[in-house]
Amino acid sequence: MEKRNLGKSGIKAAPLAFGGNVFGWTVNELNSFHLLDAFVGAGCNLIDTADVYSRWAPGNRGGESESIIGKWLKKSGNRNKVVIATKVGKEMGPGKKGLSKKYICQAVEDSLQRLQTDYIDLYQSHDDDPQTPLEETLGTYGELIKQGKIKTIGASNYSAKRFAEAIRISEQFGYPRYESIQPLYNLYDRQLFEKELELFCLEKQVGVISYYALASGFLTGKYRSEKDLSKSARGNGIKKYLNDRGFKILQALDEVARQYHTVPASVAIAWIRANPAITAPIASATNTEQLDSLIKAMELNLDKSSVDLLNQASE
Repeated sequence: MEKRNLGKSGIKAAPLAFGGNVFGWTVNELNSFHLLDAFVGAGCNLIDTADVYSRWAPGNRGGESESIIGKWLKKSGNRNKVVIATKVGKEMGPGKKGLSKKYICQAVEDSLQRLQTDYIDLYQSHDDDPQTPLEETLGTYGELIKQGKIKTIGASNYSAKRFAEAIRISEQFGYPRYESIQPLYNLYDRQLFEKELELFCLEKQVGVISYYALASGFLTGKYRSEKDLSKSARGNGIKKYLNDRGFKILQALDEVARQYHTVPASVAIAWIRANPAITAPIASATNTEQLDSLIKAMELNLDKSSVDLLNQASE
């Protein structure tokens, strides 16, 4: 399978990341193991999670996703076959948030313990922390890299201005730089990445691991009216897509899917993959049928007329 460079880190990733936010939330431990086995069995290797997943679910405290991945790593023996990407910074409890040196050093140990590994391939700042100087955060990551606890670093949810400032500080003072960024990007949500980040990432050779690749499931075509919103736990987040532009995008996805004898989800992922600035979109699956459609997207190369049609529908 094709592997792409993650920035200048030396890490190579297949062009699809499994979104671990569903583990311990909408997918139980046993089914998580089945999905991860199938994902790696198909030649994929990038698994994205965060310490905070899935703290929002009733009865959860955070760390559930990392713990499930850790148990799977131990059981499967697949540690050297995968790239584990996790995140730090979102609130894990009173006084447990942000990107200060003290908190990162505590949080990384917690993540390593849950993941049952002695190193994290990609450690990411989950949110910008304006209260902590970028120099403190980047310097802390540099120490963790020297200690072998993390291999490389990335950022998520940074504004274009703040991300560019972080890269500049790394270059000026010799700190490790963010080798990747996680922006919101899909056929519906294009503006933030394309207008503010895309050219910068190409120029600086920064890897892009885009999230919400299927717009919380809207781009699968499963949700076409408000009646459909009850189909999943994520339904409430999809209502904003049920408008004229959203329906126009679904119509284009249906047309291209028919042409390629596939499903809309595969086309939506293939459209992202066709963008040279993207390393790997993140997508989640809660069953093997959904996972199959994501994996098929990696073999789907859209022709120019199909990409143009999707671009026009989603302008």
